[in-house]
Amino acid sequence: MKKISNVFKKSEIAIYAIAIMLVGAGYLNYTTMNKTTETSSNQVQEENIIETKNSEIKEKTIADIGDAELVSSNDIKFEDVKENNKEKNEEVTQVANIEENDYFASSKLERDKNYASMISNYSAIIEKDKVKEEEKKIAMQEITNINNTKNAIMICENVLTTKGFENLVIFVNNKSINVVVKTKDKLSKEKVAQIQNIVSRELDADINNIHITEK
Repeated sequence: MKKISNVFKKSEIAIYAIAIMLVGAGYLNYTTMNKTTETSSNQVQEENIIETKNSEIKEKTIADIGDAELVSSNDIKFEDVKENNKEKNEEVTQVANIEENDYFASSKLERDKNYASMISNYSAIIEKDKVKEEEKKIAMQEITNINNTKNAIMICENVLTTKGFENLVIFVNNKSINVVVKTKDKLSKEKVAQIQNIVSRELDADINNIHITEK
């Protein structure tokens, strides 16, 4: 009987031990599931928050772009566009005028440099000891002629400027005289005659040898 009683006691102890193990395993499983559920729930909440923020940023950006376009569209007026075009046209005109003025200024400068070079060459002939006196006299006469031509050209250009021809340049090549003048409209016969008369008088030239070029 004692042996049987001992067997039942051992069986009861084993059953209790198994029950305790099952309870422990159940608790551990429950705890793990709760942690997993909490983690998943937290991830879902974070993803929802991030998605909400991204959506808000996107909506705000679209709204800002729309406002910017609306403001730009409302700010641009026909008068402003017209004024800007007018300013650009004026700038283009100014550049064109500067280029034309540069042409006349540079042409006069180049012409005067050529005269200065010719005078320098004739002066060198005069200063040479081995040059004959007759040749020196010719050189001196050429220098006088060049200076007279320069003075006559200067007078012509100044007089024509006072007559309303603001930009012009005169080139003299022996008997042929070329006048380049800036004009907005084609020169009338009266203005052509006016230029010819002034140039003919000051440069002592035949009208048929005076050639006028409009620029």
